[in-house]
Amino acid sequence: MDHLRVIVTIADVGSFSAAARKLRRAQSAISQAVAALEELQGVRLFDRSGHRPRLTDIGQVLVEQARLVLASAARFEAVAASNRSGLEAELALAIDPLVPTGPLIESLHALRKTYPDLPVSFTTEGLGGALRRLRNDTAALAICLLLPAVPEDIVAYPLLRIDMIPVVASGHPLASLTRPATRSDLEPHVQLVLSDPLDPSGASYGLSSARLWRFVDLGRRLDFLLAGFGWCRMPSHLVSKPIAAGQLTRIEIENDPTPPDGLTIYAAHRRNRAPGVAGRWLLDELKRRLCA
Repeated sequence: MDHLRVIVTIADVGSFSAAARKLRRAQSAISQAVAALEELQGVRLFDRSGHRPRLTDIGQVLVEQARLVLASAARFEAVAASNRSGLEAELALAIDPLVPTGPLIESLHALRKTYPDLPVSFTTEGLGGALRRLRNDTAALAICLLLPAVPEDIVAYPLLRIDMIPVVASGHPLASLTRPATRSDLEPHVQLVLSDPLDPSGASYGLSSARLWRFVDLGRRLDFLLAGFGWCRMPSHLVSKPIAAGQLTRIEIENDPTPPDGLTIYAAHRRNRAPGVAGRWLLDELKRRLCA
């Protein structure tokens, strides 16, 4: 590592003597370090025939590799130092597909600025997947729905509510109804539902059709919705523009079980596994940003 630092410094400052001054060493020690590295690798890093040393072709390549190695080593040391001070080794997050992206991105930007060396893993799960990751300890914090209620083994903080709007493509037969749709109106048509990919037969909510097409992600479901394959409830922030453009039509459903004030998005963790320093910071940031 020391030899790599020497050759990078020479490349940056332009000479052995300048590198010696910057590293506060004798020039002979700098020359010996370069010679030792050249002998070890069996290559010539610097052309010394001129007034100033000049990187050879292989020297230029290896100096760039040295920069990567030194940067990786610095991150290694920073993560270890952060962990000694109480920061978790890694923050694993699991996010439900219904969570709005904008405020989440802003909070993650703030997290990165506050803890720039913290490794963060991030997964977007199918419906129910975030809760499963909490329970199998592959996520420390989840941003998710918890239906029908918050489980006993989970601590959850309500962040925001999202409106779920029943919609169909404007050319779909349900779009022409002039009254609230009844269950018998909905049953013949395909309902596009979000599903847990590992347990598609698990608990489902708001099902009204006999034919179900199951999706893991909202984006693909929106594509099929716009193409007229069926109806579904979608977050208002995703369908407001297609509705305004005439691509989608909002339908009313008789005795709709969806809460009129929307579904609650929670930040959650296991009751017996409290988040670490960065997890608590992110939790407070999300509550500050979304609960205001």
